[in-house]
Amino acid sequence: MQADLENISFPALIGDIGGTNARFALIADSEAAVEQLPTVHTADHATIDDAIRSAVLERTTLRPRTAILALAGPIAGDRVPLTNCDWVVEPRRLIDGLGLSEVILLNDFEALSLSLPGLGPDDVDPIGDGGHAPHGARVVVGPGTGLGAGALVHARGAWIPVPGEGGHIDLAPMTAHDMALWPHLEHQDGRISGETLLSGGGMVRLYQGICRRDGVAARFATPADITTAGVAGADPVAAETIALFATYLGRLAGNLALVFAAYGGVYLAGGISARIAPALKTGAFREAFVDKYPHRRMLERMATAIITKPYAALAGITDFARSPRRFGVELGARWWR
Repeated sequence: MQADLENISFPALIGDIGGTNARFALIADSEAAVEQLPTVHTADHATIDDAIRSAVLERTTLRPRTAILALAGPIAGDRVPLTNCDWVVEPRRLIDGLGLSEVILLNDFEALSLSLPGLGPDDVDPIGDGGHAPHGARVVVGPGTGLGAGALVHARGAWIPVPGEGGHIDLAPMTAHDMALWPHLEHQDGRISGETLLSGGGMVRLYQGICRRDGVAARFATPADITTAGVAGADPVAAETIALFATYLGRLAGNLALVFAAYGGVYLAGGISARIAPALKTGAFREAFVDKYPHRRMLERMATAIITKPYAALAGITDFARSPRRFGVELGARWWR
């Protein structure tokens, strides 16, 4: 499969399709600079086909032959629904309707993981101590509309992405403080997963749960307002929400670091991580990350950082498109021609 990937046809359309926003770019050839296109709000278009026509094809004379799209959700079959969006991606319809030669679909955090080897010191904001083993496994976690997670491991001279749905693993109370809060939290289908609390909607659930616990009226209704008040310390409930968000994110990130022995580092992606960076740097995130008896010292060796590079997922797809043999991407039934 890897030999076939040498034949990716340019020009290439690349896209990072999330629950709220879709970001597209064009690559004329393997040496050309990336042409970034305006961000598209998924709610503004009925289908991804319409979005590509409007945001890409009507803005350029360049006609892509290959589309490599990263989607928020698992990829299986010829109809791929997005997890937090009404779009359904049908690769064969894209080929027929948009004049493409081939379509490759990746998980969105798989694409983010492809960007990790190319990140430099100016592309990350470190959280605490820890080191980076050059060929160590790496993990990326990102709260946004949902909670995504992925990993990247190095074997046989290639970086191999490990896509998955790690954002949906269970999140459990650990401390007496947690135990007092948990009965007041909204469950999703009978459970509390990482995404239940560690996402935009999850932040609102966490905030509302604290309000119910304390018997106070909710002052804020959106993640943006909770974040602004919480980071500034302007409201005690919002401040506790952001502090707990950072702690719980640290716990989940530490669990994934244990699974993959992530000596290459654990990276936080997405707008929420950047906006709550002051809270992530207070020490609570890092302490929750390393507090994994009997492996605290193992976790202390691993770096944690916020990705600050703009459009990191598109950068990962670009690296893959230009040099597919550098990556052990197993396409299986995710490549349509």
